[in-house]
Amino acid sequence: MQAGTLRKHTPLILGDIATILVVTLVGFASHEALGAPLSRMLATFLPLTLAWFCVAPWLGLFDERITGDWRQLWRVAWALLLAAPLAGWLRGIWLRSLVIPLFIAILGGVSILAMGLWRGVYAYFRVHGAKR
Repeated sequence: MQAGTLRKHTPLILGDIATILVVTLVGFASHEALGAPLSRMLATFLPLTLAWFCVAPWLGLFDERITGDWRQLWRVAWALLLAAPLAGWLRGIWLRSLVIPLFIAILGGVSILAMGLWRGVYAYFRVHGAKR
């Protein structure tokens, strides 16, 4: 991404990162493990963030024509269906542990819901904010 493009997408990028952070925190909270060491949380947050930003651009999720069209939200689901296994694999390497398929399914599903909600809100305000 070029500097001008990066600047233009800063709110979208920061929102994506915040959404992944919320997914991570909700996951740890659901296991009553919010007091876990930061390194343990980073082992989920960083791989998912890396996987998302590797996959999302290939599906056009930083293209203005797509990010402003709520009918294109299906791309978020596809991106996370690809990113979740990659994130799980990277997390497994980080933690030197096996990757449980159920973890990947839950991580992917929760991420699809959260990122879909965030990207839907973003699309709404892109369209309705531009009309004002």
